[in-house]
Amino acid sequence: MDLNAPVPTASPAPLKVAVILGSNREGRFAPVVAEWFLDRAAGHPDIETDLIDVAESEIPAALSHRPGARLADVADRLAQAEAFVVLTPEYNHSYPAPLKNLIDRHYAEWQAKPVAFVSYGGISGGLRAVEHLRQVFAELHAVSVRDTVSFHNAGALFDDRGRHKDPAPSDAAAKTMLDQLVWWGRALREARERHPYGA
Repeated sequence: MDLNAPVPTASPAPLKVAVILGSNREGRFAPVVAEWFLDRAAGHPDIETDLIDVAESEIPAALSHRPGARLADVADRLAQAEAFVVLTPEYNHSYPAPLKNLIDRHYAEWQAKPVAFVSYGGISGGLRAVEHLRQVFAELHAVSVRDTVSFHNAGALFDDRGRHKDPAPSDAAAKTMLDQLVWWGRALREARERHPYGA
């Protein structure tokens, strides 16, 4: 028996990642980006995803203390998530109002968890929207992942069937981002288990 041999440890449970599709605009490009991203995420061995689409969540525009069954379901899914990936377009140098509505209706669900971003748009690739979102999530005590995936002039990058024409650079960016998300997700999971956040 080799006393110096490393002790085998169980593999950590997959990270539960809520993927938030932040646009509900008619004719939106978001489902193309979401399908591309979810395909990449499915190939990552350390995560499992749950897609939350603001267009299907029926979130009321008016803030209320009576959330209703659909919003309660979304709140529960966010609470169960250990990390987040926000998919956002850029509208007028920022992100969509329905996404802000979803974010503002929750608080503890975001705390001490990592959030990563996939953005798309014109020449900026949605990066100005991401910079605004970083400030919002910092206020909610979430940790934003440094690396992002952004699609500049997104409509020209995908063919009519939604396939990326030159996927290698974006695939590499997605892997880097997801690896960072897993690191932060596991570190913060362990921290929350040892000491509940804010206690």
